[in-house]
Amino acid sequence: MNVGKKKMKRRVLRKRSCRFCKDGVKDINYKDLELVRRYVTERGKIRARRTTGTCAKHQRQISLAVKRARILGQVPFRLEYHRH
Repeated sequence: MNVGKKKMKRRVLRKRSCRFCKDGVKDINYKDLELVRRYVTERGKIRARRTTGTCAKHQRQISLAVKRARILGQVPFRLEYHRH
């Protein structure tokens, strides 16, 4: 008797491959603002590996590049927003 139980839908997630490994990128440079901004959310947070699909090695390089760009003022620490 399965009264009141909902069926759980399973989502099939495909494995994302690291784009940097595909392209053979050795180092990620903080001066490449287009690349750095792609891995930062609208609120200024660094995107997670599970959402971007990067490997652990390149995710560490991305986070280091974002942090360096923040210190130099190329990428904001967070976006300012106004409360209404």
